Amino acid sequence: MSPTRQDAWSQDEDLLLAEVVLRHIREGGTQLQAFEEVGKQLSRTSAACGFRWNSFVRKQYKSGIDLAKKQRKEMKKQTIPQEMDYSQVEASEETSSVVSAKSEGVTFQAVLHFLENLHKQATAASSIEEAKEKSIQKLKDLEKKSYLLAAENERLIKNLKAIEEDYRSLIEIMERARKMVVLQEEDRQQKVKFQMDKNGNLERVVK
Repeated sequence: MSPTRQDAWSQDEDLLLAEVVLRHIREGGTQLQAFEEVGKQLSRTSAACGFRWNSFVRKQYKSGIDLAKKQRKEMKKQTIPQEMDYSQVEASEETSSVVSAKSEGVTFQAVLHFLENLHKQATAASSIEEAKEKSIQKLKDLEKKSYLLAAENERLIKNLKAIEEDYRSLIEIMERARKMVVLQEEDRQQKVKFQMDKNGNLERVVK
């Protein structure tokens, strides 16, 4: 059994923690299950994963959490009964045709027709399932991109705030420097006075 890690979290580990927690939220799981899953992958305790999520990572994925909750509600609304109803209707139709065939006497054509329809249903169901899996995978890829963009947006906002603070500090420094120059100029002017020479002309006299 690998030892429990206690070193600092990396950006990739934070991203993995966010992806797993958001997936559990989206699929109706619990955060505790997510923490245990991440802990096994990173050789960390579930408590450490929970503390990291609540103290740091969760604040960067507020929009992602809202999106995952919304998707969970949508997934609950999408029920399989639509496919079940379709298959049941088809099955009932085929069953009734078989029963009818039995009542009239089973023929080779009736059995062949039944098998052909059954094959068509299986092919259609396979195509629907394949398209569904592709859609789910595409949705996961888009979600991952949205989470990355949300994290990048948070990072850019922080950088912008830091730049604004540096700019304000620079303006304050320049303003203080300007005031010092003005005071020095006023002080220099106060040290200069004029007096009249022998020829009646004014000349500057520095104190």
